[in-house]
Amino acid sequence: MQLGFSLPVFGKAAATPGGIARYAREAERAGAASLWVGDRLLSPVAPVVSYPGYDTMPEEFHTAQDPFTALAVAAAVTETAILGSSTINATQYQPANFARMLTSIDVASNGRLLPGLGIGWSPDEYTAVGIPMNERGKRLDDLLDLLETWWTRDVVAHDGVGYAIAESHVDLKPVRKPPVHLAGFGEKSLRRVAERADGWLPVWSVPEQFPADVLTSTLAKIRADAERAGRDPKAIGAALRVNAAPGTEPELIAESVTKIVAALEPDHTFVDIAYLTSSVDEHLDLTGKLLDLVAKG
Repeated sequence: MQLGFSLPVFGKAAATPGGIARYAREAERAGAASLWVGDRLLSPVAPVVSYPGYDTMPEEFHTAQDPFTALAVAAAVTETAILGSSTINATQYQPANFARMLTSIDVASNGRLLPGLGIGWSPDEYTAVGIPMNERGKRLDDLLDLLETWWTRDVVAHDGVGYAIAESHVDLKPVRKPPVHLAGFGEKSLRRVAERADGWLPVWSVPEQFPADVLTSTLAKIRADAERAGRDPKAIGAALRVNAAPGTEPELIAESVTKIVAALEPDHTFVDIAYLTSSVDEHLDLTGKLLDLVAKG
């Protein structure tokens, strides 16, 4: 199994000077196949909508690194690990800047970027960036159109939602067209994955909160819908995030990861360990333990 891990972008470890670079470098040397970021702009004291499973927001979100900076830092100090996001709240960013940042990171990493995109759920964050939350679906569709143009044409022009790009030379292209994965479990979100994405971003929890067939049946439906849309269903991948609850023992995480990977057969799997560590040293220690446990089966 090719196992990856979250970069220390949330929690106390995220505040460590040079911590992301150190972790990325040493995790890759230890055998991490991929390194991942999440995206949290705000941790409101009294959120309009609380984080799922919490009365307010997790303490880890009080400290949050910029995901693009974290990916760029990781790109500079690694050579082989896939650099992914699960998930960047794509519709909270200005699209042209967003396209340029993704392209630059892919070039810096020599084609290792796997952009996992979503639309977010926090009204507070949308208010903070001045974007109407009720437009997020159409803004994501528009952004996907722009990325296709930005990555495949030398002259880019685009009439977007709330912005317009005049005909412009965009000669900086990714090393290879990054495989865009999309998050979501709702009907519209899953249809968008089937019709437009290169892959899906499923999430698994430890301890387990639902049967594995919830994910396997959903992925099967996505691929069936993709085939009906005239796409190759086998080309629809999956990048699985495993969320481990605070206090979960490494042995249980490894056992659960092995189980879900055998059932779902994702292309990429990573463990989000932000809730389990409070320092870069702990992040690295747990990374090594999980790599060893999974390797032993």
